[in-house]
Amino acid sequence: MRNPRNDRVSADIEGTGPERKCILSGETGAREDYIRLAISPDGLVLPDIHARAPGRGAWIGVSRETLEKSLEKGKLKGSLARAYKGAALTIPEDLAERIEQALIRALTDRLGLELKSGKLLMGSDRIAQNAREGRVTWLAHAADASEDGSRKLDQAWRVGSEAEGSGLKGIRLPLDRETLSVALGRDNVVHLALNDRGSATRVAAQLQRLLHFQGQPRAETDGDGMDGGTGPAHRAAPVATN
Repeated sequence: MRNPRNDRVSADIEGTGPERKCILSGETGAREDYIRLAISPDGLVLPDIHARAPGRGAWIGVSRETLEKSLEKGKLKGSLARAYKGAALTIPEDLAERIEQALIRALTDRLGLELKSGKLLMGSDRIAQNAREGRVTWLAHAADASEDGSRKLDQAWRVGSEAEGSGLKGIRLPLDRETLSVALGRDNVVHLALNDRGSATRVAAQLQRLLHFQGQPRAETDGDGMDGGTGPAHRAAPVATN
């Protein structure tokens, strides 16, 4: 996305530094938890998930349901019009869907990078062995994974984490096995694990934004304050219904 001709790169609307203000709710939050909307040279409003597009941007921190209601009622259009002082803007009718697909892509791209670096484990037998040996820091299951297969890996993880009786279990991802298989270029990807805490943090950051936009609760945080199930206090996130 390019900057409009003769328009210099300027600070984002409503906030500089590590925090941003949602133009819809008025709430302020961490930059990494919010979604940036960028404006193309011809005035089209598009999601800028990685916040890399030049020029001014507006930020939202609401769920998809709230965004869709604001689109229907014209609230988003009004907020952007005020922020950009009446500049001609076009908001796609499917903006919410574009945002969700971009968030899914960001998550699967992150998983792909961890796979290339050797930090992502796949296959029930391989995950179970590493889990029992205490080498798994994050565990997840596809939305359509069987309860029996997930339960066995959860148990292996608890054993290796010395967390038996704690209820520790992997996250149920809002992605099915087909989506994961296509994204990672492997057949029948049902279960995933990470063997590095830094990798778990990076994946969790993308997952949390997707869950928040879908209106699902955040995954719980472990004892040292790291999101995404990298410690015994983590519990599974709910399965997406769509």
